[in-house]
Amino acid sequence: MNDMMLLVEPLIPPLRRYARALVKDHATADDLVQDCLERAITRWHQRRQDGDARTWLFTILHNLAVSHMRQNRRRGSHVTLDDGVDEAMIARPATQEDALHHADVMQALQTLPEDQRSVLLLVSVEDLTYAEAARVLDIPIGTVMSRLARAREKLLQKMEGAPAQETAKGGATIHRPVFGAGIFRRVK
Repeated sequence: MNDMMLLVEPLIPPLRRYARALVKDHATADDLVQDCLERAITRWHQRRQDGDARTWLFTILHNLAVSHMRQNRRRGSHVTLDDGVDEAMIARPATQEDALHHADVMQALQTLPEDQRSVLLLVSVEDLTYAEAARVLDIPIGTVMSRLARAREKLLQKMEGAPAQETAKGGATIHRPVFGAGIFRRVK
């Protein structure tokens, strides 16, 4: 039990951050994290010993969040963008300009389809590798890469109000400068 707590406890803040970004409601997100941790504790013996606990916990949380969202769609409930994640994902900005940029990023993030938002959050915010994100979402790595590229492209379009790529003379693609809290980096 003590070994389990040493592995699980440092993962609680990233799990909360991811849940809040997915469901856009702090109380519901905390409930999902609690359910995730309860399942992890009761099923700890079923976990692959050679597997990564972080990936396993994010998988449990993601599946719980997807189930929750499906239930809400069936019930016809809705969540407003005003309930979106702000301080949970990025530290409070220091300047007014940073605060406005932060609000714009958060609003643009909430407009992404759930599948793209999930990949973007796992890779860029929670710093999972493509392979880890693929295991969490139970999709191929190539799908992670394409969803991430589409998510970044859509965020750039939303943030800049124009397509994120331009074509130079001769047909070469020009990428606009990277900005944001690591969301648009092209690594891993």
